[in-house]
Amino acid sequence: MHLEGDQDFPLPVESVFKKLSDAAFLVHCLKDVEIIRAEADTAAWKLRPALSFVAGTLDTSLTITERTAPTAMLATVFSKGIGATTTVQTALAFASHENGTRIHWTLDLTQATGLLKLVPKSLMQGAAQKVIEDVWAQIAARITHECQKTS
Repeated sequence: MHLEGDQDFPLPVESVFKKLSDAAFLVHCLKDVEIIRAEADTAAWKLRPALSFVAGTLDTSLTITERTAPTAMLATVFSKGIGATTTVQTALAFASHENGTRIHWTLDLTQATGLLKLVPKSLMQGAAQKVIEDVWAQIAARITHECQKTS
């Protein structure tokens, strides 16, 4: 499964890159999670997803695998639940855009095991798109909040 899109922020590229290439910052953006570890290169958390085809909680980790300041970042997200695991590769490309930053993101589901193999691709894509939209909204809210505090 492959998804991609663009996300704009009204902040300079360097500022956005610094925040979004920090795993600790990213995990602290998420709502309704139990943070296990939050460091610059790795973060781990537990969450109870609101997905009909995933039961129980998910143990999730984020590892920043590559940074090319201030233009690109690669990360791997691994999730493990009851009877299933997923591995997702994510790439972010940062560029100046209309007095701010545009991020072109790609997401590739590189591995799904167990019960997730039985989930129809269209259902998986729809659920992933909703999660991605929610995460971008949470990131935008945190960046906005932090910028207002420093202004």
